Amino acid sequence: MPLIEAKNISHSFDYPLFNDINLSLDESETMSVTGISGSGKSTLMHICSTMLKPNSGEIRLFGEDIYSLSQKKLIKIRRDMVGIIFQAHYLFRGLSAYENLELSTILTGNKISEELIEKFKIKKTMNQKIGELSGGQQQRVSIARVLTKKPKIIFADEPTGNLDEKTADEVIKILFEYVKEVRGVLFLVTHEKELASRCKYSKDLSIKGLL
Repeated sequence: MPLIEAKNISHSFDYPLFNDINLSLDESETMSVTGISGSGKSTLMHICSTMLKPNSGEIRLFGEDIYSLSQKKLIKIRRDMVGIIFQAHYLFRGLSAYENLELSTILTGNKISEELIEKFKIKKTMNQKIGELSGGQQQRVSIARVLTKKPKIIFADEPTGNLDEKTADEVIKILFEYVKEVRGVLFLVTHEKELASRCKYSKDLSIKGLL
C-alpha cells in the first residue's frame, strides 16, 4: 500500500495551476517537485499534506482518502503521522530552542533525541531564545522539531533555503537517512536542480502532464 497516493489532482485559484496530477510513493521513497514561481509547487504539497482540499481528485495517505475523513481523524493523521517543514520556521520566539522541541513531545509523547540535536549541530543553542538565533539555526531547530514527532511522511518546502551550502547538504542527508530508517516518505519542494536529482522521482510542474 502506498504511503502517499494522488489521483487526478487538479487545482486553481483565479487561474489554473495544474490538472490531472497522479503520484504514488511507497516506503523509503523520495520525490522532488520543482517548477517556476507560480506553478503550484507549494499548493500541491499543501493538498497532499492534509492542508488544502483540491478542486478535484483524491489524496490517500496510508490508504485513507483524507478529504473524506472526519476533521478529528484528519487532525490525528496530521499530528501523529505527518511532518511538515515550511519555508518559514514557525517557531515560538518567546521560547527557547529546547522548549520548541518540547512542544512536539507534548503532542506525541515522544522523547527529545539527543542524537538528533547532535546531528543538527544545535546543542549550544538549546537554552537560547529563538530570537537570539540566526536564520540557519532557527531552520535547523524547526526541522529537528518536526523529526522529534517521528512522522512517517515528511513534506518539506524549500527546507534548506536559509542554510549555507555545507549545512544544507548535511541537513538533506539527515532527512534522507531518516526516511530510510523509519521506512517513510519524503515529499520535497525545491528550486535546486541538484537537490531534486537526488530524489528517486522528480516532477517539474512547469511541464504540464502526468506525474
